[in-house]
Amino acid sequence: MKNSKRWGRRVLSALAAAAVLAAAPVGAAGNGKSKGKPPASSHRYIEVQLLGINDFHGQLNVTRKVGGREVGRADYLAAYLKQREAENKNTLLVHAGDAVGASPPVSALLEDEPTIEVLNKLGFDVGTLGNHEFDEGVAEMLRLIHGGYHPATGDFAGADFPYVSANVVDAQTGKPILPPYVIKRVNGMPIGLIGVTLTETPTIVTPSGVAGVKFIDEATAINKAVRELKKKGVQTIVVLAHNPGVSNPDGTNASGEIVDIAKNVDDEVDVIFAGHNHAYLNAVVDGKLLVQSYSYGTAFSDVDLKIDPRTKDVVAKKAEIVTTYHDGITPDPEIRALVEKYEAKVAPLVNQVVGTAAETITDEQNESGESALGNLIADAQRAAMKTDFAFMNPGGIRADIEQGEVTWGELYNVQPFNNQLVKMTLTGAQIRQLLNQQWQPTQTRMLQISGLRYTWSASKPVGEKVIDIQLPDGTPLKPDAEYTVTVNSFLADGGDGFTVLTHGTNREVGPVDLDALVTYIRQLSQPFSAQIEGRITKLQ
Repeated sequence: MKNSKRWGRRVLSALAAAAVLAAAPVGAAGNGKSKGKPPASSHRYIEVQLLGINDFHGQLNVTRKVGGREVGRADYLAAYLKQREAENKNTLLVHAGDAVGASPPVSALLEDEPTIEVLNKLGFDVGTLGNHEFDEGVAEMLRLIHGGYHPATGDFAGADFPYVSANVVDAQTGKPILPPYVIKRVNGMPIGLIGVTLTETPTIVTPSGVAGVKFIDEATAINKAVRELKKKGVQTIVVLAHNPGVSNPDGTNASGEIVDIAKNVDDEVDVIFAGHNHAYLNAVVDGKLLVQSYSYGTAFSDVDLKIDPRTKDVVAKKAEIVTTYHDGITPDPEIRALVEKYEAKVAPLVNQVVGTAAETITDEQNESGESALGNLIADAQRAAMKTDFAFMNPGGIRADIEQGEVTWGELYNVQPFNNQLVKMTLTGAQIRQLLNQQWQPTQTRMLQISGLRYTWSASKPVGEKVIDIQLPDGTPLKPDAEYTVTVNSFLADGGDGFTVLTHGTNREVGPVDLDALVTYIRQLSQPFSAQIEGRITKLQ
């Protein structure tokens, strides 16, 4: 779906805030202050600055909080980037994927063209593909990049900067669908920038989204591009990789796919920008500097390189992760005006009030794996399709419902993927198999459920963790009996590894998931609420 596991929304907690602050050199990161002048001896080298973001997801007008302080929004991010860029004329702006997709209405309702326009205005130099760039299919992805016509928005000029992708290839020809790399010359220094996307993308995007392309091994693709760059005399090489990684604030304990990639690529690679898991990363692994700056424009990566003009190679490198705190900096007026223009276009729909929430309803799961918001959404889907059960993947829930008046736009932020609901028939045995598929080799994804209850044990082996499954009246689920089930189209196609759903029979397609949620909330007694009810119980 359009919906990879949403690792990152919870990093905007006090713990994450502490990590950002702890990671910042004194007087540098996280406070909007300039970095200060470099040491006098630095004139011997060419000083190049790389300013990078990842997983922006079109968050043009969304404010979040870190440690009680407001962060994010495109106009504040722009102010920070322009401030840093003004300090060093040798600056490149880069992004490591998921610039669009799972976007708020201000971008999504306008086919994510506003986000590309903002990146154009900021003068981005290069970007790569994340899994969410494939949400609407390859043709729409290429339209946003190269320009073209869309029935809803008309003609669009596309991105003013190149996208690079070394490991996404045409399924027929085996050739990359975009240039594997681009060479940028900064003060005479050639810098090679290579792009790659996580190979798991086909498992977390609807099949139609990746139709016609294949994803080859990231390290293999990077090394091929590096060989070509070295033949062209390029010694400074940067990788934009939409692959996950995380580290401690002091750079220790780096882990994730990006660490494995770093160990398997040519040592001529100097810097790797990571993404996808919306985390903090600032570490050196196998001589490569690895960075990731959370998500949603709440932070950015500032990488400083010293390049020897004789060898054209990097002799020193360092990075800081800078939080885009609102206090202490003035939002960029040009970008603010753009955002306000987009907001005005979508306001009539976005501002419609759907209901009133008695309290904030969150998707935060308890120890058993159940959340209040997950229950509400699953109930809405079961009601819309009039089935026995409903199952909702947690990665498809992208925001909380805040206390007070709830607008259509806020609910769009909760479910931004526009997946249709699918009714199907499964046996009790298949439902047990479905629940057991929540525990996978690399990740656990706890489905949010409606119409049944079950217990599970952490001590049981994978494939056998689910114990008792009961109907609402307390009777056990019968293995041979048939039950009707509602899931979204992403799950119905086996997304997130829930392959048993591809065997469901008697399929019927229903409304879009967001419409089902809006309709359900409107018919609830107001103000409405939702709670954790013990639908899922972890045995101690």
